[in-house]
Amino acid sequence: MSTVMGGAGTTLGATGTRSGTSETGSVGTSGRRGVRALRFTALLVGALLFLFPFYYMVVGSLQKVPDTSLGGLLPHASNMTTANYTAIAKAISLPHALVSSGIFTGGVILCTVVLGLLAGYAMAVLEFRGRQALFPLLLLVQVIPFQLLMIPLYVLVTRDYGLSDNYLGMILPFAVNATAVFIFRQFFLGLPTSLFEAARVDGASELAILWRVALPLCRPAVLTAVLLTFIGPWNEFLWPFLVTKQKDQQPLAVAPANYISSVAGAADNPFGTVLAGACVLAAPAAALFLVFQRRFVSTQLGSGVKG
Repeated sequence: MSTVMGGAGTTLGATGTRSGTSETGSVGTSGRRGVRALRFTALLVGALLFLFPFYYMVVGSLQKVPDTSLGGLLPHASNMTTANYTAIAKAISLPHALVSSGIFTGGVILCTVVLGLLAGYAMAVLEFRGRQALFPLLLLVQVIPFQLLMIPLYVLVTRDYGLSDNYLGMILPFAVNATAVFIFRQFFLGLPTSLFEAARVDGASELAILWRVALPLCRPAVLTAVLLTFIGPWNEFLWPFLVTKQKDQQPLAVAPANYISSVAGAADNPFGTVLAGACVLAAPAAALFLVFQRRFVSTQLGSGVKG
């Protein structure tokens, strides 16, 4: 009798333990779900706040008559038009502005990648006197604002070099990017030194090692440098505005400013036309980041190691 009661008690105790564990697990699961829901809600609100200026810019660029009230936040079919894009294209010669922006940005990206690759490889792989002092200097360069150097650069480029109204004059101040040098240096430091030592044993020169060994492995770093460099010259306004006076060489970031100061007052909807120009300027950068957002950083640093 006592044995039976003891067995029943054991069974009841085990059942109670299991039910208690189940209740605790369900409470823990519901708590995690609540935290995830709160996190998702916070991220969603932050994303909406971040995207709201872009949404307002697109809606404003499509309005026939500017509507700055709360009702203007929602598009109305009776007040929608694409005439603002046609007006900005005629007013500032949009194809010339896009070509100028492409040449300026492409030249800066090419110089940044080539010089950053060479400097980053030298600072990470080569042994030379003063190597350790270069990295703090590189970080110090990033602290100095470009506006502090703008006046001496303007005098040097326009008066001494005679490169005003010239694409080269726009590109030169941005040819070396400390951020790109930093990216390539850190990438090469993460690669095994045995790769470079084996190539030197085989008799390869440093340029051959850079071209045949380092460059195929650093494609993620190249892509990251290109994406981070693109947004700067594409949106640059002040320096091209200073060194260019001819309208056919002014990039897209400068051309709408001339439109605002010259013919915007006579336009039917200057507000919408300026927003249309801003949409055209922002579209390529937004498209690039949407396409390549997952490829900024690569985890396959050791993919070139066989073993």
